[in-house]
Amino acid sequence: MANIFESIGGVFNTATRGVSEQAKNASEVNNLKRKILYEEERIVEVFADIGKKYYKNPEEDPAVMKELCDDVDTRRKRIMQMRKELNSIRGCKICPKCDAEVNEKFQFCGVCGARLPDEDEEDEFGTPMETNDYFTESDSFFSADSVKSY
Repeated sequence: MANIFESIGGVFNTATRGVSEQAKNASEVNNLKRKILYEEERIVEVFADIGKKYYKNPEEDPAVMKELCDDVDTRRKRIMQMRKELNSIRGCKICPKCDAEVNEKFQFCGVCGARLPDEDEEDEFGTPMETNDYFTESDSFFSADSVKSY
């Protein structure tokens, strides 16, 4: 009889740990989404500042504009890092060619066939900026995000 209770207790403890881990992951996912949204909003504000400065004074000191552009680049790198963390929690990678979500166990994209980078091939500083630059190449901001689900 004691074995039965120990067995049930072990199953219950395992299930509780699983639920606890899922709740922790859900919390981390929501925090990352919130941080990504914050950075994207700040980028839009910086772009507005660049436009205002240029409109008011087209001969503005290039160092001022460079500082604002560097701020955008820094924020975009933060967003990329947070998206990597988010995808890692969710167990997927994003195809660098077609932006499809692919299980992290696969080496090639099932949509376009492109080779997916391994974790050891990607480094924090050597990774190029996103190929889909929706801040400067599209008519609407965040158009790429409407397709992606975080």
